[in-house]
Amino acid sequence: MLKTNLPKEVIVLSAVGFFVAVGYGLIVPAIPIFAKSFGVNKTAIGFIVSSFAMARFGSGLFSGKFVDKFGERMVLSVGLLMVAISSLASGLAQNYWQLLSFRAAGGLGSSMFSVSAGALLMRSVSDLQRGQAQSFYNSGFLLGGIAGPAFGGILSAISLRSPFFVYAGTLLLASFTATYFLHEKRLGKSIANLQDPSQRVSIRDALKIYPYRVALVVAFVTNWVLFGLRASILPLFVTDQLHSTATIVGFGFTASAIAQGLLLVKAGRVSDRNGRKAAMLVGISFLMAALGVLIIAIHPWYFFLAMVLFGLGGAFMGTAPASMVGDLFGGKGGQVIALWQMAGDAGMIVGPIALGVLTDLISFRVAFIVTAGVFSIALLLALSLPETRKSAKSMGPDAL
Repeated sequence: MLKTNLPKEVIVLSAVGFFVAVGYGLIVPAIPIFAKSFGVNKTAIGFIVSSFAMARFGSGLFSGKFVDKFGERMVLSVGLLMVAISSLASGLAQNYWQLLSFRAAGGLGSSMFSVSAGALLMRSVSDLQRGQAQSFYNSGFLLGGIAGPAFGGILSAISLRSPFFVYAGTLLLASFTATYFLHEKRLGKSIANLQDPSQRVSIRDALKIYPYRVALVVAFVTNWVLFGLRASILPLFVTDQLHSTATIVGFGFTASAIAQGLLLVKAGRVSDRNGRKAAMLVGISFLMAALGVLIIAIHPWYFFLAMVLFGLGGAFMGTAPASMVGDLFGGKGGQVIALWQMAGDAGMIVGPIALGVLTDLISFRVAFIVTAGVFSIALLLALSLPETRKSAKSMGPDAL
């Protein structure tokens, strides 16, 4: 049977993820609408969403170096503090260019947080627990994500600036939690604070491994869908084409988070029991179905159905690829983890801009069709994957 006693690092990181997700969920429905209030077109709105990812992408390898030099714990806390300051400034923005600059400024802090948290999580568990640990970690984000978007829609109806201020507060709580509870004196030394340099995996060696190259592509196309499409043009599609409100957009994101939360633990178990490939194929199927629903959507209820499917797919795609990278490297090498996360950031950069242009020049539905075509690459690559869960080679299915 699989062990259920997860390391303390996983518990603390899950709590940190909760505070981050509550705040992020507040601003997701607000960002496109707040940017639109400055009188810009959909392409410019796409740049707002992409700017954060651009900064994350540009600073990813630096964050990996910081992790290797200073350790995950310090880099995580400082990164969260930087994003909190950026969010506060975004809420105070007086024009489009200020909002663009302030959102981008938080990208370095976000990169520091995500790389350090990912590396620490991967180093904390074996492949027998990796899927479950990833699920537990993601559940922290989802618990916050369930409440965040709904309250974000309500806050946006009152003031489009207020979600950014509340987000800054939740990030400060996350930074305090990481600083206090991940301290060596309180956490204990379940793993070394700094990795042994001789055990770090280089990017050059990592790129020689086929599953890692697949993980890079899958991260790109998955983030194109789950972040690029959902966080940029989808809220505008609901308000402009389906003639609904920002509050409905917020409730839709909440429905997606609930669906993901209900399946998340199961997704982690499937990943640990049946392998990363099987879990990825299930997740990809759900996301393709969601895109199909959006292509034919004519009523807000189609939006809710698509968001539920996005949530179900996200439960698997938020668990299996990360577990696969953990299987390959065990979190040994901050820059290897950073490059994988940068591939996802690239999807967040290209997706919103490309979809914004397609929407401005043609239509929302063409943008959805193009996204489905891009995401089909993930299905083809997943079918060719070998299993990376090493314990599967020495253990039969009944052993799990």
